[in-house]
Amino acid sequence: MARIVIVGDVGGCAEQLERVVLPLADDPDTVVVQVGDLVDRGPDSAGVLRIVGERLRAGRWIQLLGNHEAQYLGGAMFWPQPLDADDAALLNGWWLREWMRVAAAVRTADGEEMLLCHAGLSVDCWRELGEPVTAGTAADLLNTRPEPLLWGFDGPLWAEAGSSVYPSWLGAVGSLPFSQVHGHSTVVRFEAREFACEERIRARTTVDWEARHTVTRCGAARFVGVDPKHGTVGAPRWAPLILPGAELIA
Repeated sequence: MARIVIVGDVGGCAEQLERVVLPLADDPDTVVVQVGDLVDRGPDSAGVLRIVGERLRAGRWIQLLGNHEAQYLGGAMFWPQPLDADDAALLNGWWLREWMRVAAAVRTADGEEMLLCHAGLSVDCWRELGEPVTAGTAADLLNTRPEPLLWGFDGPLWAEAGSSVYPSWLGAVGSLPFSQVHGHSTVVRFEAREFACEERIRARTTVDWEARHTVTRCGAARFVGVDPKHGTVGAPRWAPLILPGAELIA
């Protein structure tokens, strides 16, 4: 058992990563899982990659793939300011050495199983994976890097929480087989402290405005959104999701 710290999108904000996450990561009983989108938008993508590279070499850091990293690994290029060649090569090296994964899974201290991937797993993606009934199995299947599922705009790197992932479960199935933690998008606007989703999602959602987390119930399980929406300068206040006494199961 360990303390698992789940970090949302960083988006080139090295100062926020260093200030908030690294003091937690220095605890030898802590494992950090970062859900992807390390780069772009913020002022120091190269600095973020340097920090994460050091942690990957030291261990106790699990790096997941986001759509912004995927541009350099086979996905379509979309960001207008590309990384320099050395940083792009670094990402490719992580991917080839399997230092960067598509998904992870954890079991909390109270037994809740949670799938972690960048954007979340919609019903259609879950069905394409063979309808896994546990978070660990879903993560293992995603980590086989299934194509074209991986690169599709409704897949686990691109799907939008409020318009694709959550409605698919609420409408087609009504209950998640396991909980999910994701970054990439959110169902609120943190700066304005307002919802940006349909009413049936809002009615199931609670928000920690200071930590910049959302929790949306779907049957017995839940979606947890951890993208802090740093923008170009970094959120003034935010926190990773901390799971004391949790364990990795994939």
